[in-house]
Amino acid sequence: MPGSTIAIGGPFLKREAERPRDVIVDPDQDLIRRVGRGDPAAVQALVARKLPRLLALAQRMLNDPAEAEDVAQEAMLRAWRQAPRWTPGKARFDTWLHRVALNLCYDRLRRRRERPTEAPPEQIYDGPAPDRGLLALDVGRRVDAALAALPDRQREAVVLCHHQGLTNIEAAAAMEISVEALESLLSRGRRALRTALADLRPGAEGA
Repeated sequence: MPGSTIAIGGPFLKREAERPRDVIVDPDQDLIRRVGRGDPAAVQALVARKLPRLLALAQRMLNDPAEAEDVAQEAMLRAWRQAPRWTPGKARFDTWLHRVALNLCYDRLRRRRERPTEAPPEQIYDGPAPDRGLLALDVGRRVDAALAALPDRQREAVVLCHHQGLTNIEAAAAMEISVEALESLLSRGRRALRTALADLRPGAEGA
């Protein structure tokens, strides 16, 4: 019956048309609002939720624990300052925070290039470990070195997607590039890592 179709479909289609499609759902929205109001518990929760991830991101980008800690703390300080002014719905707070941390990392990488004679810090392991632990440590160092050798933007894409757990869309937003450009960086970065770590693959010794 035509009348029934219009009666049922009309209001439904109107609701669908009125539903905003460009509003971004942000899981941190309520927490950031509370931080902006100066809620101490919310500040502690924000630090607990974000600081370890920022520290891991900066460590992967800089390969220097001291610098990584400085970057993570500075990013958290900026998050605390930004919270009262944050406008939800335009972007996820986590995406903005990753962008802040990445910019801080790039500031330090630029400073390193201005001091080309400065050698990177040695990652020293000074405790006893069984052979398996030493082997795992060596593999970890190889992976870190291969990651550090990537061009900055390739390393950034790999770190965001594979170590930070961001989706391609989220990582592209944090890097302020298209998803297609991100996927291109990921493809080149993964290929370079496979080449650099080819001897670590099972059966590589007999190849």
